[in-house]
Amino acid sequence: MDDYSSKQVENLDDPPNSRLFVVTSRSISEDELRDTFSIFGDIQGVWVVKDKQTKEPKGISYVKFARSSQACLAMEEMHGKVISEGTKPIKVLIAQSRSSTRHRDVEDEELTRIFVTIPKSYTEEDLKETFKEYGDIEYCVILKNKATGESKGLGYVRYYKPSQASLAIENCDKTYRAILAEPRNKATANEDYPAGSSRNDYMGGAEQMNQYALPLPDPNNYQVIDYRSAEFTRSLMVSTRAGLTQEQLFALFDLIPGMEYCELQRDAYGIGKGHALIRYSNLGSAVYAKEKLNGFEYPPGNRLVVNFIEDGEDRSGSVGRMAMQFVAAQMMSAVWNGPSTSQVMKPSSFSAMPISRIQTDVNLPPPKKLAPPDSKAKERLFVVFSPATLPTDILEDVFCRFGSLIEVHLVSGRKVGYMKYADKQCADEAMSVLNGRMVNGVRMKVMLADPPREESHKRLRTY
Repeated sequence: MDDYSSKQVENLDDPPNSRLFVVTSRSISEDELRDTFSIFGDIQGVWVVKDKQTKEPKGISYVKFARSSQACLAMEEMHGKVISEGTKPIKVLIAQSRSSTRHRDVEDEELTRIFVTIPKSYTEEDLKETFKEYGDIEYCVILKNKATGESKGLGYVRYYKPSQASLAIENCDKTYRAILAEPRNKATANEDYPAGSSRNDYMGGAEQMNQYALPLPDPNNYQVIDYRSAEFTRSLMVSTRAGLTQEQLFALFDLIPGMEYCELQRDAYGIGKGHALIRYSNLGSAVYAKEKLNGFEYPPGNRLVVNFIEDGEDRSGSVGRMAMQFVAAQMMSAVWNGPSTSQVMKPSSFSAMPISRIQTDVNLPPPKKLAPPDSKAKERLFVVFSPATLPTDILEDVFCRFGSLIEVHLVSGRKVGYMKYADKQCADEAMSVLNGRMVNGVRMKVMLADPPREESHKRLRTY
């Protein structure tokens, strides 16, 4: 990458997401890459990264296109393909940019959802009809005022492929001001969701949260709180050290009825700050969420910090204080005594749902025994973790479920590791199921590891 400045490209991230990060065999040349990818559009540059000492290719290259849609289409079509006979399949991702701290793959939601400004008279059908010419649409959402139900003149369009979203941004009328949308969940009101879909379609599988039981104390020992205090509001600030997604936070706090709003705070580069704003429709729900989730471990080992924050509402009058006290009392009474349509609010359901040490967005098979330590390794997987490395025991628990796992090896000082298997089919199944998935708030990229270098004067790698 050091020689980028010598190339005739003024801005490598203009337009955004127009540059590919390609992992290939070391024998693949710049000309082969250019010939292979030129069918997808105008190539502005190809760079093969080389070792500074030996000048040998490292097996990593960058391909810069003139348009984002061209780069996305190339990624979709070429990822996992073989360029020349006898070489391994290549890996193709959208290269990291200033607005993103990681390379992005085909399944990245941030590349498929666009945010648009629309006439307030538009219905969701109008929105879909306008943007369907650029590709197959998964859903459309129009943002509405919760009090009046009127359109805010803003909407989201989610495509199935990144190239389709890019085409829409590039070619739609400029009055729509189309841009890639920041990941965020919608509020609980039904009008914020497209017809024929359920809220779980947007939560990333909120039902998976059921394995996390909120601790219920003895109601006879429940502490007495002065709800007249101005400290209590309907808005909460959540702090977390783990790299939780907005979907995970939404699913957790949505276990308590009445959540209106959930937004993960991000910096100018789109990176999560470890804080989220939560707002409920009533004071009682907010108080209950604060009491139950402040200090709650999610995922295990990460303790959430939940505090009230000022939401600008006037509570100085006697009527306001009485209303707060009444709503809070109603909420607490409903929690302990009243019937609830939400299973998670029933004490009996909590006792039936023990806390799991593994929280993931994929259904895992049951655990299996590790293979004997002296087993011969038939396949190794290379795993990249984001934002942090998972503990070895958690990784063993996850990767052993596909059978024949020999051992887990984490590389010191880096967010990567190796999984050694005694059976190639088991390793392939683990890679197929776990690649791109979340485990305890950590996303994993799982791929086949390069074979260890065999050098006569050195021992073979043991991981």
